[in-house]
Amino acid sequence: MMLTLPFRKSVLLLLAVSALSAQAQKKQLTTGQMLQNEPNKIIAPIPQITGWADDSHYITRSFGRRGGGSMQVDVKTGIETPYSPAKETTVIVRDKDIYLKKEDGTETRLTKTIDEEQNPILSPDGSKIAFTEGGNLFIIDIATGKQSQITNDGSDVIYNGYASWVYYEEILGRASRYRAFWWSPDSKRIAWMHFNDSQVPVFPIYNSEGQHGFVEKQRYPEAGDPNPKVKMGFYSIADNRISWADFDENADTYLGTPFWSPDGSALWMQWMNRDQNNLKIYAVNPQSGSKTEIYDEKQKTWIDWFDDIDFLKNNQGFIIKSDKSGWMQLYLHGMDGKLKSRITNGKYTVTGIEYIDEKNKQVYFTARKENSARVDLYKAPFNGKSLTRLTSGEFNHQVSVSDNGTYFTDTYSNVSTPTKIALYNSSGKFIKEIADSKGDEYNDYQLATTQLIRVKTPDGFDLPMTIMLPPNYDPNKKYPVMISVYGGPNAGTVMDSWRFSGMSQWWAKEGLIQVAMDHRASGHFGKAGQNYMYHDLGKWEMNDYIEMVKWLRNQTYVDPSKICITGGSYGGYITAYALTYGSDYFTHGIANFGVMDWSLYDSHYTERYMGTPKNNPEGYKSSSVLTYANKLKGVLRIVHGTMDDNVHAQNSIQLIDKLEDAGKHFEFLLYPGQRHGFRDRTKAMHQRMETNRFIYQYLLEKPMPEELK
Repeated sequence: MMLTLPFRKSVLLLLAVSALSAQAQKKQLTTGQMLQNEPNKIIAPIPQITGWADDSHYITRSFGRRGGGSMQVDVKTGIETPYSPAKETTVIVRDKDIYLKKEDGTETRLTKTIDEEQNPILSPDGSKIAFTEGGNLFIIDIATGKQSQITNDGSDVIYNGYASWVYYEEILGRASRYRAFWWSPDSKRIAWMHFNDSQVPVFPIYNSEGQHGFVEKQRYPEAGDPNPKVKMGFYSIADNRISWADFDENADTYLGTPFWSPDGSALWMQWMNRDQNNLKIYAVNPQSGSKTEIYDEKQKTWIDWFDDIDFLKNNQGFIIKSDKSGWMQLYLHGMDGKLKSRITNGKYTVTGIEYIDEKNKQVYFTARKENSARVDLYKAPFNGKSLTRLTSGEFNHQVSVSDNGTYFTDTYSNVSTPTKIALYNSSGKFIKEIADSKGDEYNDYQLATTQLIRVKTPDGFDLPMTIMLPPNYDPNKKYPVMISVYGGPNAGTVMDSWRFSGMSQWWAKEGLIQVAMDHRASGHFGKAGQNYMYHDLGKWEMNDYIEMVKWLRNQTYVDPSKICITGGSYGGYITAYALTYGSDYFTHGIANFGVMDWSLYDSHYTERYMGTPKNNPEGYKSSSVLTYANKLKGVLRIVHGTMDDNVHAQNSIQLIDKLEDAGKHFEFLLYPGQRHGFRDRTKAMHQRMETNRFIYQYLLEKPMPEELK
């Protein structure tokens, strides 16, 4: 449900009171149902739609199915049959060596070395394998077993086809697993990035194990530091020849994820200046390395990399998503780069392309148009002259379109409606319901429910916020508030979706109000909203969070002395900033592995929003938690892993130093050997238990029950 400000107090109160009356005679959730995931008939398990086997069979996976596995379902008959993808040759790394696994299941060991091979990838024709080892690029011919070393300069600072850390984390993405090489579609060439980290500063990461411990040396460029030098190489298998793309590796610029043209005749390379406000795409000839500019975009703030380019068949052009208008929209270009048409146009965010119907010249895409907290499916012609909404109702939709666009499945819900799945045709006509997660006993239990509201800022932004009130809510009683945030640019967490969590129900039963909130730059208001953050991280997020906390404090049922906030990474930064800069409004906080000063974080991410410390000294000062350490007056817990290689523990240590000098009381939890996010199960469990203790001690003010220990 959606509530607007003119009715916010009275409607919320009426909703809560009526809900309390209606639930007075209902069953209570058991401890086992809330904490031990015991089976219940409140929420029924539903399958997950994972894609389509073809245009008339969607694929489901049911985690509760005996034996596991996936099923394919005929859209006309509903008959389910086991789904097994066509068997194909695959490659794996085991015991540091590469094994080839054929369709019949037989395995062949292809390498036998001391060092571990990384990211073995089959060529599209299945005849060869490329991989990296020791900073060099190799190719194995499967038929002959011959191994060819393509590069020879790999070292502790030179990497061929294996990404430098900042490229892995910020440009190529974690899903790359550091892989920075790409087979051409015709398997005749391989392109790779060559990295030179020799000028990138070394950051020491200390491991305390054993008698003497040891130091892990990481090449990590912080804001304003020298970046790795990067160039793109091409290896031609036919003539055993290497060529280089026509870019100056000494220029202080970036190269993004490349895309081979469908016929393999060119590698489309993304280039960006260090200020990250000019993005270009070049078509590079892999034989000569010469380049032709295809696309050039400039913005007053920053530009994000393209995560995909949708090429049309027969060189008819390509479709991209760009937020240059202030909102993410779709554009059709010819292969020469010239704009043919704007497919979408409006103040809403296109979230993805689901299917391109080239025959009828139309695109099926998802967008946050009707409501920024909901995603719908639409279709629009290439010429952009009309737009049709295919999903319906006040729900958030997750769709999967069939291979030829004939059907789509729709997994939909909102904060007050459990998830359903239905099947529709390409015109949006309902065919049948597939599943409903609302169990037979859903209405028999007293459940804490969530409301989605909007809080208007003085300058006109309707900020989204979800509130889960206790199921036994008493409007005359005051309750503590727990706010969970992330907070970064275009990284909102508030959506109008159903969520059922036993742990959330537990906290609600214990008397905790649970809140999630998004600021103006979280994605709800397009790139236009995000631009507020440029060169000024922290300010506008906290401005908006404070407005929402003011609204909460004005509610009769909120205890203004117990406004707690917590988050990790960027959310850790926001939490610490809230307890210092925003200490007049936030009283408690748990800051997990947060960036406490942006000069200490990596160059590419930080400079995208902040510029460099040299050209934006005031912005770096005002955005730093360290600047406001002397304003801390609530209860702040700082949590960090000693070997965090993303947000270094240096951040929390420098904040602690400032807090100690200011004579401030705070709490600190240190996790030896832990990286970003705590991957060790024992450590993660300890952190969770200590968070529970924090909530009981400071917010609920009662002993923590044995069930949670």
